[in-house]
Amino acid sequence: MEPRAYQSSIVETCKKHNCLVILPTGMGKTLIALLLAQERLKLYPNSKILLLAPTRPLVEQHFHSFKKDFIDSDRYEMHIFTGKINSEKRAEIWKKAQIIFSTPQCIHNDVEKGIITLNQVSLLIEDECHRCLKNYSYTYVSKEYKEQAVHERILGLTASPGSDKEKVKEICENLNIEAVEVRTRDSEDVSPYIQKLTYDLIKIEFPQELRDIRVLLKALYDKKIEELQNRKLIFKQVTKITLLELQNKLRNMVIHGNKHFNILRGISICAQAIKIAHALELLETQTLETFVNYMNDMYNQAKEKKSKGVMQIVNSNYFQDAYLLSTKLYEQGFEHPKLHKLKEIVQEEIKKNPNAKILIFSQYRDSVSKIKEELKAKGIKAEIFIGQAKKKLTGLSQKEQQLVLHKFKQGEINALIATSIGEEGLDIPEVNLVIFYEPIPSAIRKIQRAGRTARLKPGKLIILMTQGTRDEMYHWASYHKERKMYSILDQVKNDLKKQDKDSKKQKSLTSFS
Repeated sequence: MEPRAYQSSIVETCKKHNCLVILPTGMGKTLIALLLAQERLKLYPNSKILLLAPTRPLVEQHFHSFKKDFIDSDRYEMHIFTGKINSEKRAEIWKKAQIIFSTPQCIHNDVEKGIITLNQVSLLIEDECHRCLKNYSYTYVSKEYKEQAVHERILGLTASPGSDKEKVKEICENLNIEAVEVRTRDSEDVSPYIQKLTYDLIKIEFPQELRDIRVLLKALYDKKIEELQNRKLIFKQVTKITLLELQNKLRNMVIHGNKHFNILRGISICAQAIKIAHALELLETQTLETFVNYMNDMYNQAKEKKSKGVMQIVNSNYFQDAYLLSTKLYEQGFEHPKLHKLKEIVQEEIKKNPNAKILIFSQYRDSVSKIKEELKAKGIKAEIFIGQAKKKLTGLSQKEQQLVLHKFKQGEINALIATSIGEEGLDIPEVNLVIFYEPIPSAIRKIQRAGRTARLKPGKLIILMTQGTRDEMYHWASYHKERKMYSILDQVKNDLKKQDKDSKKQKSLTSFS
């Protein structure tokens, strides 16, 4: 493949430095890895290239890309490491392989057991490297590589490293990054290669019928928060994150022997508040069916006496009134207006272009299932794309996932409704339209979702946002995080340049003296 100007420019930096490369999804990160791998094998013909990706389908995707586009690929032994191959067999493969594609866990286990060493690896590539944090296997492998490598070179690839400066710095430290290369759709050397992306934020009114239910659940939620405040357990502004942090803190206190009634009661109230907050989120942002399923699930847990906390929630008048209102609406065929709007958009798109490929993202499996059912009822060829078995929905095996993607590529499916599994790295074909059923607060995930369209031909991105709800809050959170991320990357890039300059100056002074 002929590299684009920006890819060639990035590769030149990667030849000289351990580099963090940030490129939107679909802008050719794999080709950058491939070109650099070719360069390293020219320099060190007896060395190995190690490419890590977080999931097996993504590992296989990289393997096939290298097989297809690597110059003289037949000359090089290329192998995939998976947990299905026993460690002794992997050790044998490692000896003869020159290019290895693996999940980080496999390499972590084999290095830790001393089955393989990384000293011959002249290039370590970590795809989706925003995961290279804390105790994740990416971090362990990069640490061991830095200690063992004779000819060290590291390449980190991601569409977004996040908007937390400390985390970005941690990723850079873990990968021993010396340079950062960032490109966006607006970058001068990228814009000639990309297609027009039309963006539309559709605001939807939150109906009075659902507001009435929200009032009841909010009153119950406020009571739980008030109790936590009265017990002097929480002081700052309360969010889902602060509740989860408090819950972890209280549980750690119990683990370390503090079993005071106030602490134990606090854990229970925290769990109840989190469950009610989740119910509110489903009510505001998902289908009514998803919300009713969750309420029914709580009722069943209470009946089976699985949790005292859930029993307390279900026994409250607020919950019971909210449950009666929602089930009555559901039986009448009422639905969240967002679902109606989605059907209207999809029907209109397919009317204009019967061969349209539409990718719909939704957070929850129940919603994904409901959306598919509603679209199919309108005669639209729709299918779900979800991860493996979880709770009620059985999920899709990797073979089933590949079959669904194949049908989507071949045009047998018009609309693919995906959970987060469709966000990261998978080989999903070019789509005409991406729809967010709900905004998400993560800049990383927003960038990954949006990168699924406007690659080879013009595309559209539509975000459905229910006004005056968490949808609105999450939309603006991800918007500001994305802007902050690029500002942080500029700072980190400049810091690394300064460090490099200072290091060269110090070497020059030492040499002179």
